[in-house]
Amino acid sequence: MADALPVREAVRWAASVLAGAGVPSPRLDSEVLLAHALGWNRARLYAFPEFELPAEQRQAFVAFVERRAQHEPVPYIVGHREFYGLDLLVDRRVLIPRPETELLVQHALESASQLQRSTHALTLVDVGTGSGCVAVNLAVNLPEAKVYATDVSVDALGVAALNAVRHNVESRVHLRVGNLLEPLPERVHMIVANLPYISTGYLAKLDRDVLDYEPRLALEGGEDGLRLVRALLEQAGTWLLPGGVIWLEIGGYQGPQAMQLAQRWFRQARIELRQDYAHLDRNLGIHSAA
Repeated sequence: MADALPVREAVRWAASVLAGAGVPSPRLDSEVLLAHALGWNRARLYAFPEFELPAEQRQAFVAFVERRAQHEPVPYIVGHREFYGLDLLVDRRVLIPRPETELLVQHALESASQLQRSTHALTLVDVGTGSGCVAVNLAVNLPEAKVYATDVSVDALGVAALNAVRHNVESRVHLRVGNLLEPLPERVHMIVANLPYISTGYLAKLDRDVLDYEPRLALEGGEDGLRLVRALLEQAGTWLLPGGVIWLEIGGYQGPQAMQLAQRWFRQARIELRQDYAHLDRNLGIHSAA
């Protein structure tokens, strides 16, 4: 690599390195990492292709590329990820928010709008909150709601706390450490959860980016991937108010099994299964009787 490194050449060099390492989106990742090193947005890279990287930023960029070449996910390197319109802090303490989980937020907000017709001040819980991506979005979009966020990981709750402060909802996002719904101090109108749903046998097939870096606690869902969903539904009847709603994210082929579990514990409820943009099972909705 030449001593003088303009933006255009920096991106070209990094993309070559990352492609050689088997990274699936080498050009995009190179641009994101370079923009982060320079404190720019990606558009500015195109506006100033001949700008030569100062020594400090060049050194940082090379370090970022080396980390990505080892398949460390880009959000962990840059320290944040956009999710449902919010910029959220992430690190290796938490699972990186996925685009498909935005559907979970969308469905929850739709149901909240319906519930607010009869109950203005809603109480919700995000179970297994991780980074707080769901809880913080619910609090931002439902300014009158009280949102609990539970997790067994104290480390994960530390990240969620930072994101609640980052988006000025720390007074309405109540963090609770513990198993599933057990930390709740009161019953709620809605339960939302993106629990680990990867089956134990499938873990080894995950990409290196996921398997080597993201917390296993946030991935593994037991032999069939539904161990925690099963446990949550068993607890949920105690904590869900009459007429309340549950929204769960599930694995792409777990729909029939998840619906059977829901029907077992909520015999009088209206149960629905919604698919994602790839037409895979993704969200289970349980609308309990009033």
